Amino acid sequence: MQANSPGRCSTIAAESRVIAFFDTSALVKLYIDEAHSEATRRLLAEIRIAAVCRIAWAEAHAAFSRRARERPEDRAALDLARRQLTEDWPHFLVVDATQAVVARAADYADLFALRAYDSVQLAAAHETLIGSGEAVQFACFDHRLNKAAAVLGLGAPFAAIS
Repeated sequence: MQANSPGRCSTIAAESRVIAFFDTSALVKLYIDEAHSEATRRLLAEIRIAAVCRIAWAEAHAAFSRRARERPEDRAALDLARRQLTEDWPHFLVVDATQAVVARAADYADLFALRAYDSVQLAAAHETLIGSGEAVQFACFDHRLNKAAAVLGLGAPFAAIS
């Protein structure tokens, strides 16, 4: 396995007006090779701003740790992925899980039958859309979450493959 750094500052197209919100499933694909990692990196190269919810930090590290337990031979690459995420984190637009966001997430969990953190990710992405007034692509690999994102007016670039 090889760890990858998205190299945020050098890959964002300056003329792009698009914001992409990366849920944890998509964020992890920026750093380790998995199915659809290349598509996720292409999206990153096409956008102006990459946004994440603050909880993605803990979720990504948990995903790296789980993979290290399941595949000890990947430990060195996963350690590198952690370091690269740490270096890149300041370049992401980080959306906090404020009371307003988690209240909206509670509504979305009920409305769209989502798991708790999935609903927080969706609410944070929707907050990005509302706050920016610009197009927001919701990068995620969960079918139900992509359907909910589309209902809320978010783009779902990976809906066809989720």
